[in-house]
Amino acid sequence: MTYDFSTIGALIGLALAIVLIIKKVHPVYSLILGAFVGGLVGGGGLTTTVNTMVTGAQGMMSSVLRIMTSGILAGALIKTGSAEKIAETIVDKLGQKRAIVAISIATMIICSVGVFIDISVITVAPIAIAVGQKAGLTKSSVLLAMIGGGKAGNIISPNPNTIAVSEAFGVDLTALMMRNIIPALGALVVTIILATLLSKKKHANDTIRVVDIDSEKNLPNFWLAISGPFVVVILLALRPLADISIDPLIALPIGGFVCILATGKIKNTIAITEFGLSKVIGVSILLIGTGTLAGIIKASALQYDMINLLEYMNMPAFVLAPLSGILMAGATASTTAGATIASQTFSGTLLTAGVPALSAAAMIHGGATVIDSLPHGSFFHATGGSVNMEIKDRMKLIPYEACVGLTSTIIAVIIYMI
Repeated sequence: MTYDFSTIGALIGLALAIVLIIKKVHPVYSLILGAFVGGLVGGGGLTTTVNTMVTGAQGMMSSVLRIMTSGILAGALIKTGSAEKIAETIVDKLGQKRAIVAISIATMIICSVGVFIDISVITVAPIAIAVGQKAGLTKSSVLLAMIGGGKAGNIISPNPNTIAVSEAFGVDLTALMMRNIIPALGALVVTIILATLLSKKKHANDTIRVVDIDSEKNLPNFWLAISGPFVVVILLALRPLADISIDPLIALPIGGFVCILATGKIKNTIAITEFGLSKVIGVSILLIGTGTLAGIIKASALQYDMINLLEYMNMPAFVLAPLSGILMAGATASTTAGATIASQTFSGTLLTAGVPALSAAAMIHGGATVIDSLPHGSFFHATGGSVNMEIKDRMKLIPYEACVGLTSTIIAVIIYMI
Protein backbone atom coordinates (compact mmCIF):
# COMPACT_ATOMS: atom_id res chain seq x y z
CA MET A 1 0.00 0.00 0.00
CA THR A 2 1.92 3.02 -1.26
CA TYR A 3 0.71 6.53 -1.89
CA ASP A 4 2.19 9.98 -2.47
CA PHE A 5 -0.33 12.14 -0.64
CA SER A 6 -2.25 11.93 2.62
CA THR A 7 -6.02 11.62 2.87
CA ILE A 8 -6.18 14.93 4.72
CA GLY A 9 -4.38 16.67 1.86
CA ALA A 10 -6.72 15.19 -0.76
CA LEU A 11 -9.79 16.20 1.26
CA ILE A 12 -8.46 19.73 1.80
CA GLY A 13 -7.83 20.05 -1.93
CA LEU A 14 -11.34 18.84 -2.74
CA ALA A 15 -12.86 21.15 -0.11
CA LEU A 16 -10.94 24.13 -1.48
CA ALA A 17 -12.14 23.37 -5.01
CA ILE A 18 -15.74 23.22 -3.75
CA VAL A 19 -15.44 26.54 -1.91
CA LEU A 20 -13.92 28.25 -4.93
CA ILE A 21 -16.66 26.91 -7.22
CA ILE A 22 -19.30 28.18 -4.79
CA LYS A 23 -17.53 31.55 -4.79
CA LYS A 24 -18.00 31.65 -8.60
CA VAL A 25 -14.35 31.04 -9.47
CA HIS A 26 -14.23 29.18 -12.79
CA PRO A 27 -14.56 25.43 -12.04
CA VAL A 28 -11.43 24.57 -14.06
CA TYR A 29 -9.21 26.94 -12.07
CA SER A 30 -10.94 25.86 -8.86
CA LEU A 31 -10.12 22.22 -9.54
CA ILE A 32 -6.52 22.95 -10.57
CA LEU A 33 -5.85 25.12 -7.52
CA GLY A 34 -7.54 22.58 -5.27
CA ALA A 35 -5.32 19.85 -6.70
CA PHE A 36 -2.18 21.95 -6.22
CA VAL A 37 -2.95 22.89 -2.62
CA GLY A 38 -4.12 19.37 -1.82
CA GLY A 39 -0.88 17.90 -3.13
CA LEU A 40 1.31 20.29 -1.14
CA VAL A 41 -0.69 19.91 2.07
CA GLY A 42 -0.77 16.17 1.50
CA GLY A 43 3.01 16.02 1.72
CA GLY A 44 3.86 15.38 -1.91
CA GLY A 45 6.23 18.27 -2.43
CA LEU A 46 6.20 20.70 -5.34
CA THR A 47 7.68 18.44 -8.02
CA THR A 48 5.60 15.37 -7.15
CA THR A 49 2.43 17.45 -6.92
CA VAL A 50 2.88 19.08 -10.33
CA ASN A 51 3.89 15.81 -12.00
CA THR A 52 0.86 14.04 -10.55
CA MET A 53 -1.45 16.82 -11.70
CA VAL A 54 -0.02 16.63 -15.22
CA THR A 55 -0.33 12.84 -15.25
CA GLY A 56 -3.94 13.10 -14.11
CA ALA A 57 -4.72 15.62 -16.84
CA GLN A 58 -2.99 13.45 -19.44
CA GLY A 59 -5.23 10.56 -18.43
CA MET A 60 -8.21 12.62 -19.60
CA MET A 61 -6.98 13.10 -23.16
CA SER A 62 -8.68 10.07 -24.72
CA SER A 63 -11.99 11.12 -23.18
CA VAL A 64 -11.47 14.72 -24.27
CA LEU A 65 -10.83 13.67 -27.88
CA ARG A 66 -14.01 11.59 -28.00
CA ILE A 67 -16.03 14.35 -26.39
CA MET A 68 -14.73 16.96 -28.83
CA THR A 69 -15.74 14.82 -31.82
CA SER A 70 -19.13 14.16 -30.21
CA GLY A 71 -19.77 17.88 -30.58
CA ILE A 72 -20.38 17.31 -34.29
CA LEU A 73 -23.37 15.11 -33.50
CA ALA A 74 -24.69 17.45 -30.82
CA GLY A 75 -24.28 20.48 -33.08
CA ALA A 76 -25.99 18.71 -35.98
CA LEU A 77 -28.97 17.64 -33.88
CA ILE A 78 -29.49 21.14 -32.54
CA LYS A 79 -28.72 23.36 -35.52
CA THR A 80 -30.62 21.25 -38.09
CA GLY A 81 -33.70 21.29 -35.86
CA SER A 82 -33.56 17.49 -35.51
CA ALA A 83 -33.57 17.50 -31.72
CA GLU A 84 -36.53 19.87 -31.63
CA LYS A 85 -38.38 17.80 -34.24
CA ILE A 86 -37.89 14.59 -32.27
CA ALA A 87 -39.20 16.26 -29.11
CA GLU A 88 -42.12 17.89 -30.94
CA THR A 89 -43.17 14.59 -32.56
CA ILE A 90 -43.12 12.68 -29.28
CA VAL A 91 -45.16 15.33 -27.50
CA ASP A 92 -47.66 15.56 -30.38
CA LYS A 93 -48.13 11.79 -30.55
CA LEU A 94 -48.74 11.36 -26.83
CA GLY A 95 -50.99 14.41 -26.57
CA GLN A 96 -51.94 16.84 -23.81
CA LYS A 97 -53.54 14.19 -21.60
CA ARG A 98 -50.16 12.54 -21.25
CA ALA A 99 -48.21 15.80 -21.25
CA ILE A 100 -45.87 14.92 -18.37
CA VAL A 101 -45.14 11.50 -19.85
CA ALA A 102 -44.50 13.09 -23.25
CA ILE A 103 -42.20 15.79 -21.88
CA SER A 104 -40.20 13.29 -19.81
CA ILE A 105 -39.79 10.82 -22.66
CA ALA A 106 -38.94 13.55 -25.16
CA THR A 107 -36.14 14.93 -22.97
CA MET A 108 -34.89 11.43 -22.19
CA ILE A 109 -34.62 10.55 -25.88
CA ILE A 110 -32.99 13.86 -26.85
CA CYS A 111 -30.38 13.39 -24.14
CA SER A 112 -29.86 9.69 -24.86
CA VAL A 113 -29.00 10.30 -28.52
CA GLY A 114 -26.06 12.54 -27.64
CA VAL A 115 -27.32 16.01 -26.69
CA PHE A 116 -25.97 17.23 -23.35
CA ILE A 117 -28.53 17.20 -20.55
CA ASP A 118 -28.66 20.97 -20.00
CA ILE A 119 -29.03 21.59 -23.73
CA SER A 120 -31.67 18.85 -23.89
CA VAL A 121 -33.75 20.68 -21.30
CA ILE A 122 -33.28 24.02 -23.04
CA THR A 123 -34.23 22.47 -26.39
CA VAL A 124 -37.41 20.82 -25.11
CA ALA A 125 -38.41 23.74 -22.84
CA PRO A 126 -40.37 25.88 -25.37
CA ILE A 127 -42.42 22.87 -26.51
CA ALA A 128 -42.89 21.66 -22.93
CA ILE A 129 -44.05 25.08 -21.71
CA ALA A 130 -46.58 25.40 -24.52
CA VAL A 131 -47.98 21.91 -23.89
CA GLY A 132 -47.89 22.40 -20.11
CA GLN A 133 -49.84 25.63 -20.42
CA LYS A 134 -52.61 23.92 -22.41
CA ALA A 135 -52.67 20.95 -20.05
CA GLY A 136 -52.84 23.14 -16.96
CA LEU A 137 -49.52 21.99 -15.53
CA THR A 138 -47.32 23.94 -13.13
CA LYS A 139 -43.93 25.31 -14.08
CA SER A 140 -42.27 23.09 -11.45
CA SER A 141 -43.86 19.90 -12.77
CA VAL A 142 -42.81 20.70 -16.34
CA LEU A 143 -39.21 21.43 -15.33
CA LEU A 144 -39.00 18.31 -13.15
CA ALA A 145 -40.33 16.22 -16.03
CA MET A 146 -37.58 17.58 -18.29
CA ILE A 147 -34.79 17.24 -15.71
CA GLY A 148 -35.84 13.75 -14.65
CA GLY A 149 -36.17 12.63 -18.25
CA GLY A 150 -32.76 14.15 -18.95
CA LYS A 151 -31.20 12.30 -16.01
CA ALA A 152 -32.66 9.03 -17.29
CA GLY A 153 -31.35 9.68 -20.79
CA ASN A 154 -27.96 10.86 -19.57
CA ILE A 155 -26.90 7.48 -18.18
CA ILE A 156 -27.69 5.69 -21.45
CA SER A 157 -26.12 8.29 -23.74
CA PRO A 158 -22.77 8.76 -25.49
CA ASN A 159 -22.35 11.95 -23.46
CA PRO A 160 -19.14 13.16 -21.73
CA ASN A 161 -19.96 11.51 -18.39
CA THR A 162 -20.58 8.11 -19.98
CA ILE A 163 -17.43 8.38 -22.10
CA ALA A 164 -15.31 9.37 -19.08
CA VAL A 165 -16.59 6.50 -16.92
CA SER A 166 -16.18 3.89 -19.67
CA GLU A 167 -12.61 5.12 -20.25
CA ALA A 168 -11.73 4.94 -16.55
CA PHE A 169 -12.93 1.34 -16.22
CA GLY A 170 -11.76 0.28 -19.67
CA VAL A 171 -15.21 -0.96 -20.67
CA ASP A 172 -17.05 -0.66 -23.97
CA LEU A 173 -19.15 2.50 -24.22
CA THR A 174 -22.10 0.66 -25.77
CA ALA A 175 -22.01 -2.00 -23.06
CA LEU A 176 -22.12 0.67 -20.34
CA MET A 177 -25.02 2.44 -22.05
CA MET A 178 -26.96 -0.83 -22.26
CA ARG A 179 -26.11 -1.66 -18.65
CA ASN A 180 -27.99 1.42 -17.47
CA ILE A 181 -31.20 0.88 -19.46
CA ILE A 182 -33.18 -0.63 -16.58
CA PRO A 183 -32.00 2.00 -14.03
CA ALA A 184 -32.87 4.69 -16.59
CA LEU A 185 -36.39 3.34 -17.06
CA GLY A 186 -36.84 3.26 -13.29
CA ALA A 187 -35.75 6.90 -13.08
CA LEU A 188 -38.19 7.78 -15.85
CA VAL A 189 -41.12 6.16 -14.02
CA VAL A 190 -40.28 7.97 -10.77
CA THR A 191 -39.94 11.24 -12.70
CA ILE A 192 -43.44 10.87 -14.14
CA ILE A 193 -44.91 10.03 -10.73
CA LEU A 194 -43.22 12.92 -8.92
CA ALA A 195 -43.94 15.44 -11.68
CA THR A 196 -47.61 14.38 -11.71
CA LEU A 197 -47.85 14.87 -7.94
CA LEU A 198 -46.09 18.22 -8.23
CA SER A 199 -48.53 19.38 -10.90
CA LYS A 200 -51.31 19.27 -8.32
CA LYS A 201 -49.50 21.68 -5.99
CA LYS A 202 -50.32 24.98 -7.63
CA HIS A 203 -49.41 28.46 -6.41
CA ALA A 204 -49.20 31.90 -7.98
CA ASN A 205 -45.48 31.90 -8.79
CA ASP A 206 -45.69 28.47 -10.38
CA THR A 207 -48.02 29.26 -13.24
CA ILE A 208 -46.76 29.02 -16.80
CA ARG A 209 -46.63 32.28 -18.70
CA VAL A 210 -48.14 32.52 -22.15
CA VAL A 211 -45.55 31.71 -24.79
CA ASP A 212 -45.57 31.95 -28.54
CA ILE A 213 -44.21 29.02 -30.52
CA ASP A 214 -42.87 29.74 -33.96
CA SER A 215 -45.02 27.44 -36.07
CA GLU A 216 -43.20 28.53 -39.22
CA LYS A 217 -39.92 26.88 -38.25
CA ASN A 218 -38.48 24.82 -41.05
CA LEU A 219 -37.94 21.61 -39.10
CA PRO A 220 -36.89 18.42 -40.89
CA ASN A 221 -39.00 15.32 -41.37
CA PHE A 222 -39.00 13.08 -38.27
CA TRP A 223 -37.34 10.16 -40.04
CA LEU A 224 -34.62 12.42 -41.36
CA ALA A 225 -34.21 13.90 -37.89
CA ILE A 226 -33.46 10.54 -36.31
CA SER A 227 -31.14 9.36 -39.10
CA GLY A 228 -27.98 10.59 -37.37
CA PRO A 229 -28.68 9.01 -33.96
CA PHE A 230 -29.85 5.83 -35.71
CA VAL A 231 -26.51 5.51 -37.52
CA VAL A 232 -24.62 6.09 -34.24
CA VAL A 233 -26.61 3.36 -32.48
CA ILE A 234 -25.97 0.91 -35.33
CA LEU A 235 -22.23 1.66 -35.43
CA LEU A 236 -21.78 1.38 -31.65
CA ALA A 237 -23.90 -1.80 -31.57
CA LEU A 238 -21.63 -3.56 -34.08
CA ARG A 239 -19.19 -4.50 -31.33
CA PRO A 240 -21.57 -6.54 -29.16
CA LEU A 241 -23.54 -7.82 -32.17
CA ALA A 242 -20.84 -8.61 -34.71
CA ASP A 243 -17.56 -8.14 -32.82
CA ILE A 244 -16.73 -5.16 -35.04
CA SER A 245 -15.33 -2.33 -32.97
CA ILE A 246 -16.21 1.19 -34.14
CA ASP A 247 -14.77 3.69 -31.67
CA PRO A 248 -17.06 6.54 -30.53
CA LEU A 249 -14.35 8.86 -31.86
CA ILE A 250 -15.51 7.72 -35.31
CA ALA A 251 -19.16 6.76 -34.74
CA LEU A 252 -20.33 10.02 -33.17
CA PRO A 253 -19.07 12.44 -35.85
CA ILE A 254 -20.28 10.08 -38.60
CA GLY A 255 -23.76 10.28 -37.07
CA GLY A 256 -23.46 14.05 -37.06
CA PHE A 257 -22.51 14.21 -40.73
CA VAL A 258 -25.32 11.82 -41.65
CA CYS A 259 -27.76 14.12 -39.84
CA ILE A 260 -26.39 17.14 -41.74
CA LEU A 261 -26.67 15.36 -45.09
CA ALA A 262 -30.11 13.89 -44.43
CA THR A 263 -31.60 17.24 -43.42
CA GLY A 264 -30.11 19.06 -46.42
CA LYS A 265 -27.85 21.34 -44.38
CA ILE A 266 -24.61 20.43 -46.12
CA LYS A 267 -23.92 24.09 -46.95
CA ASN A 268 -23.99 24.89 -43.24
CA THR A 269 -21.56 22.12 -42.26
CA ILE A 270 -18.79 24.45 -41.10
CA ALA A 271 -21.14 26.59 -39.02
CA ILE A 272 -22.77 23.50 -37.51
CA THR A 273 -19.46 21.89 -36.55
CA GLU A 274 -18.20 25.15 -35.07
CA PHE A 275 -21.38 25.42 -33.02
CA GLY A 276 -20.98 21.84 -31.85
CA LEU A 277 -17.38 22.47 -30.88
CA SER A 278 -18.41 25.55 -28.90
CA LYS A 279 -20.76 23.34 -26.88
CA VAL A 280 -18.10 20.78 -25.93
CA ILE A 281 -15.11 23.08 -25.38
CA GLY A 282 -16.31 23.94 -21.87
CA VAL A 283 -16.76 20.35 -20.73
CA SER A 284 -13.50 19.30 -22.43
CA ILE A 285 -11.54 21.92 -20.49
CA LEU A 286 -13.47 20.98 -17.35
CA LEU A 287 -12.29 17.39 -17.76
CA ILE A 288 -8.66 18.53 -17.93
CA GLY A 289 -9.09 20.44 -14.68
CA THR A 290 -10.93 17.47 -13.21
CA GLY A 291 -8.04 15.24 -14.21
CA THR A 292 -5.57 17.25 -12.12
CA LEU A 293 -7.64 16.83 -8.95
CA ALA A 294 -8.48 13.21 -9.78
CA GLY A 295 -4.75 12.55 -10.16
CA ILE A 296 -4.02 13.88 -6.66
CA ILE A 297 -6.92 11.99 -5.08
CA LYS A 298 -6.03 8.78 -6.92
CA ALA A 299 -2.43 9.00 -5.69
CA SER A 300 -3.52 9.67 -2.11
CA ALA A 301 -4.46 7.38 0.76
CA LEU A 302 -8.12 8.39 0.43
CA GLN A 303 -9.21 5.30 -1.48
CA TYR A 304 -7.55 2.99 1.05
CA ASP A 305 -9.04 4.85 3.98
CA MET A 306 -12.47 4.68 2.35
CA ILE A 307 -12.18 0.91 2.01
CA ASN A 308 -11.00 0.60 5.61
CA LEU A 309 -13.96 2.71 6.76
CA LEU A 310 -16.41 0.51 4.84
CA GLU A 311 -14.84 -2.60 6.37
CA TYR A 312 -15.02 -1.07 9.84
CA MET A 313 -18.73 -0.40 9.26
CA ASN A 314 -19.17 -3.96 7.92
CA MET A 315 -20.25 -2.65 4.54
CA PRO A 316 -19.32 -4.37 1.26
CA ALA A 317 -16.68 -2.78 -0.97
CA PHE A 318 -19.12 -2.19 -3.85
CA VAL A 319 -20.88 0.51 -1.78
CA LEU A 320 -17.89 2.67 -2.63
CA ALA A 321 -19.08 2.91 -6.25
CA PRO A 322 -22.46 4.64 -5.80
CA LEU A 323 -21.27 6.54 -2.73
CA SER A 324 -18.27 8.05 -4.51
CA GLY A 325 -20.42 9.01 -7.49
CA ILE A 326 -22.93 10.76 -5.25
CA LEU A 327 -20.34 12.64 -3.18
CA MET A 328 -18.07 13.71 -6.02
CA ALA A 329 -20.94 14.91 -8.23
CA GLY A 330 -22.40 16.82 -5.30
CA ALA A 331 -19.02 18.38 -4.55
CA THR A 332 -18.51 19.58 -8.12
CA ALA A 333 -22.22 20.10 -8.96
CA SER A 334 -21.49 18.30 -12.21
CA THR A 335 -22.40 14.82 -13.44
CA THR A 336 -19.37 14.75 -15.71
CA ALA A 337 -16.81 16.03 -13.21
CA GLY A 338 -18.23 13.91 -10.38
CA ALA A 339 -18.40 10.71 -12.41
CA THR A 340 -14.90 11.33 -13.75
CA ILE A 341 -13.24 11.94 -10.39
CA ALA A 342 -15.04 8.99 -8.79
CA SER A 343 -14.25 6.55 -11.60
CA GLN A 344 -10.64 7.72 -12.05
CA THR A 345 -9.99 7.53 -8.31
CA PHE A 346 -11.74 4.34 -7.30
CA SER A 347 -11.80 2.15 -10.44
CA GLY A 348 -8.62 0.30 -9.46
CA THR A 349 -9.78 -0.19 -5.88
CA LEU A 350 -13.19 -1.49 -6.93
CA LEU A 351 -11.74 -3.88 -9.50
CA THR A 352 -9.20 -5.18 -6.97
CA ALA A 353 -12.06 -5.79 -4.53
CA GLY A 354 -13.71 -8.02 -7.15
CA VAL A 355 -16.48 -5.68 -8.28
CA PRO A 356 -17.20 -6.27 -12.00
CA ALA A 357 -16.08 -3.32 -14.13
CA LEU A 358 -19.43 -2.76 -15.87
CA SER A 359 -21.37 -2.99 -12.63
CA ALA A 360 -19.05 -0.58 -10.82
CA ALA A 361 -19.18 1.84 -13.75
CA ALA A 362 -22.99 1.71 -13.84
CA MET A 363 -23.27 2.35 -10.10
CA ILE A 364 -20.86 5.29 -10.14
CA HIS A 365 -22.65 6.70 -13.18
CA GLY A 366 -26.05 6.41 -11.49
CA GLY A 367 -24.72 7.90 -8.27
CA ALA A 368 -23.39 10.91 -10.14
CA THR A 369 -26.95 11.94 -11.04
CA VAL A 370 -28.26 12.18 -7.46
CA ILE A 371 -27.11 15.61 -6.21
CA ASP A 372 -25.35 16.92 -9.31
CA SER A 373 -27.72 19.88 -9.70
CA LEU A 374 -26.73 21.92 -6.65
CA PRO A 375 -26.69 25.74 -6.92
CA HIS A 376 -22.90 26.05 -7.29
CA GLY A 377 -23.11 24.36 -10.71
CA SER A 378 -24.24 25.70 -14.07
CA PHE A 379 -26.93 23.04 -14.59
CA PHE A 380 -29.01 24.45 -11.74
CA HIS A 381 -29.13 27.91 -13.29
CA ALA A 382 -29.41 26.83 -16.94
CA THR A 383 -32.44 24.64 -16.30
CA GLY A 384 -34.13 27.19 -14.05
CA GLY A 385 -33.61 29.85 -16.67
CA SER A 386 -35.18 27.68 -19.37
CA VAL A 387 -38.60 28.16 -17.75
CA ASN A 388 -37.92 31.58 -16.13
CA MET A 389 -37.99 30.14 -12.63
CA GLU A 390 -36.76 32.07 -9.62
CA ILE A 391 -33.85 30.62 -7.63
CA LYS A 392 -35.90 29.99 -4.48
CA ASP A 393 -38.44 27.97 -6.47
CA ARG A 394 -35.67 26.16 -8.37
CA MET A 395 -34.15 25.14 -5.00
CA LYS A 396 -37.38 23.37 -4.06
CA LEU A 397 -36.91 20.91 -6.93
CA ILE A 398 -33.55 19.59 -5.73
CA PRO A 399 -35.04 16.91 -3.39
CA TYR A 400 -37.25 15.65 -6.23
CA GLU A 401 -34.27 15.51 -8.61
CA ALA A 402 -32.27 13.64 -5.97
CA CYS A 403 -35.07 11.05 -5.72
CA VAL A 404 -34.89 10.48 -9.47
CA GLY A 405 -31.11 10.01 -9.43
CA LEU A 406 -31.27 7.88 -6.30
CA THR A 407 -33.81 5.61 -7.98
CA SER A 408 -31.46 4.75 -10.85
CA THR A 409 -28.61 4.27 -8.37
CA ILE A 410 -30.56 1.92 -6.09
CA ILE A 411 -31.84 -0.10 -9.04
CA ALA A 412 -28.29 -0.45 -10.38
CA VAL A 413 -27.08 -1.67 -6.97
CA ILE A 414 -29.97 -4.14 -6.57
CA ILE A 415 -29.65 -5.58 -10.08
CA TYR A 416 -25.89 -5.82 -10.33
CA MET A 417 -24.61 -6.41 -6.81
CA ILE A 418 -27.32 -7.76 -4.50
